[in-house]
Amino acid sequence: MSIHDSLPVSDITSAGCACGCSDEGEPELDVRAIPHAIRHATVFGALGAVPVGGSLRLVAPHDPKPLLAQIEDREGGAIEVDYLVRGAEAWTLRLTRQA
Repeated sequence: MSIHDSLPVSDITSAGCACGCSDEGEPELDVRAIPHAIRHATVFGALGAVPVGGSLRLVAPHDPKPLLAQIEDREGGAIEVDYLVRGAEAWTLRLTRQA
């Protein structure tokens, strides 16, 4: 038996990544548990996967104004920001990719 016989194989000709997971709903990225040194890079990576018209909920430990300024610089106005929760322990924002 070869290693290829024991690995599950998915049809990659269909749309999506073929891992079997669903992309339904709005993904949420809670950055409070991510080390500060890589937090912004993590958000940039996640935003890069958001399609036009799609959105991402971002949960942060504070108002992420410096991050939002960096997103504006990188994305040139392509990301719309809506504050959903302005809390003492967590701030939740919806980041939506515009056309």
